[in-house]
Amino acid sequence: MQYVYLLKLSNSDYYVGATMNLKERIKKHQKGDVPHISKFRPVKLEWYTAFKDVSIAMGFERYLKSSSGKAFRNKHLLKNSFKKP
Repeated sequence: MQYVYLLKLSNSDYYVGATMNLKERIKKHQKGDVPHISKFRPVKLEWYTAFKDVSIAMGFERYLKSSSGKAFRNKHLLKNSFKKP
């Protein structure tokens, strides 16, 4: 399985990533072993999904990093975007 995930960073921004081992990847983010976001710790896992096909996962990760993907993320994937009945 290939996971695509969203992390909320300490500066309230979001990071999109993909991995085959979600638990280990989150541990690396928390320890600061991912240089790109190490200065924005602690991080919080906000959302993830799994794909059987790696190429589809990579395409979805790229989409979430685009401007329309960010709008999709804000409207459909984040906790505060869900409407309460």
